[in-house]
Amino acid sequence: MQNVKINGTIDTSADNVWELVSDFGGLDIFVEAVERCTVKGQGAGAVRTLTLQDGGKVEEKLESFDNDKMVLEYSILESPMPIKNYTGRMEVNKLNDNQSEFIWSSTFEAEDGTERDMKKALAGLYSVGVEGLKERFS
Repeated sequence: MQNVKINGTIDTSADNVWELVSDFGGLDIFVEAVERCTVKGQGAGAVRTLTLQDGGKVEEKLESFDNDKMVLEYSILESPMPIKNYTGRMEVNKLNDNQSEFIWSSTFEAEDGTERDMKKALAGLYSVGVEGLKERFS
């Protein structure tokens, strides 16, 4: 299993960050690589389709959602990336009244020989998400 974890400090309350992050259909608002995001269903079991800027499509399923702990987990159902058994996690932690920490992490299996490239690609995507949140709340 491969692991990727990126985090960053956002200059706004945890509630503000969670409001944006917890919208399973709102990834396109703070992740520049996502052109469009559509969702079918609500709550755990909902499926979102991400249309990427390069035209690729990724289908993800919301596996769990904890509003009190500000954590959601999702899996990838279909992707152009050579990965499988992917579980992603987004988490928001309160640092103080005006700062929060956003953590985006995942575990996955990559096809032989692609582990390094997939870790780099996902770390890059997660970093874009962290930067998007920073910009949104700056």
